[in-house]
Amino acid sequence: QVQLVESGGGSVQAGGSLSLSCAASVTISFSITAMGWYRQAPGKQRELVAVMTSGGSTNYEDSVLGRFTISRDNVQNMVYLQMNSLKPEDTAVYYCNVGIRNRGYYWGQGTQVTVSS
Repeated sequence: QVQLVESGGGSVQAGGSLSLSCAASVTISFSITAMGWYRQAPGKQRELVAVMTSGGSTNYEDSVLGRFTISRDNVQNMVYLQMNSLKPEDTAVYYCNVGIRNRGYYWGQGTQVTVSS
């Protein structure tokens, strides 16, 4: 059984910061591979925001480079997304995504981030 519980998000003015957290409940901790964040804005496809492998390698969507930072706690099975210098175009529902070895990828329920100008 895999469960992802997200927290954080909310509303902020442009230039502000928000932090997202995702707790993964898995039967076997070492089975987690990549952990990441995606987002989906109204009328748009879901897109990758940031991902971190189990080895610590990261990949970011170009528009968030230098503003967002992904991190993870492999003991607590947590993944975080620190979002700074937020822009109105960052407004979206943000989803946690976790890979489980030999099982595939799982999604959180999503959390709304709204950035006003």
